Amino acid sequence: MAYDDLRPGDPHRLGEYRLVKRLGAGGMGRVFLGRSVSGLPVAVKLIHHDLAGDQAFRSRFAREVEAARAISGAFTAPVIDADPDADPPWLVTQFLTGLSLQEAIERHGPMPAPAVAALGAGLAEALVSIHQAGIVHRDLKPSNIMLCADGPRVIDFGVAHAVAAEAITRTGAIVGTPAYMAPEQATEGVCGPASDVFSLGCVLAYAATGRPPYGPGSAQIQLYRIVHEQPNLDAITDRPLHHLVRACLANDPAARPTARALLDHLARPPRGTTWLPAPVATDIHQRTIALPRRRFLTRLPVLLAIAFLLPALILGVTLYFWG
Repeated sequence: MAYDDLRPGDPHRLGEYRLVKRLGAGGMGRVFLGRSVSGLPVAVKLIHHDLAGDQAFRSRFAREVEAARAISGAFTAPVIDADPDADPPWLVTQFLTGLSLQEAIERHGPMPAPAVAALGAGLAEALVSIHQAGIVHRDLKPSNIMLCADGPRVIDFGVAHAVAAEAITRTGAIVGTPAYMAPEQATEGVCGPASDVFSLGCVLAYAATGRPPYGPGSAQIQLYRIVHEQPNLDAITDRPLHHLVRACLANDPAARPTARALLDHLARPPRGTTWLPAPVATDIHQRTIALPRRRFLTRLPVLLAIAFLLPALILGVTLYFWG
């Protein structure tokens, strides 16, 4: 994960949180590394002005944030704080160190079947928590999945629905990532828990093969294949994993397993990084160590020197005046 300096126009504080680095930007807005009053690292998401200017969006955003606060699953990034009424609105979640699934596959290649199955168990548990809160993610994809020192995490579930609903309202467009979008989402804009399960199947196929199950191409080509063709899963040679992914990618939403059924079928969700290929686990630990330190820590040598010299300085001044 890249830590860029704040740019001109970036805020330095939102609510009680001091912003120290820029993590990225997208259609939703900007994401920053922040510090709480106690110094804990957090991810601060500042909503784009174009979205924030619409009162209907603000209402949806407030509802989604309130629902997201109820999610406490081990494989999600909990919402810590938010201000839907701010100008513009902002959201604070737990800051996760590690690398995205997309980064892991691009850097280290496809994962073996046991690792993919363990990943599926963790993501299924995350979806169970998300769906129980009444939220549909709508955009589950490799870049929205973080591989961390304590297991995989699904991110961006607290804002995805509100942003997607606003985009549909304004443009009539279908919102999502074509390579990971369910057929009903592509054709009708309809999205439910089963749509997230379809996206999960696409994610697992990507993790196992290094490519989306419906192949490369433009958004239009990918959407056509998703609606009219069968996925290419020939590279998934592990039969249980092959059948599981194919079940998730059923064209009929009613034919797909639920997230709960997937969780019950798979092995116990992963903890730590021992389930990952060694190069990926090493990369995660290096990213964790590389987290920018608090300003206090970067100044620690200076503070220690002052603490060491101050008594000598006081003693010298005292002797001077008494002499």
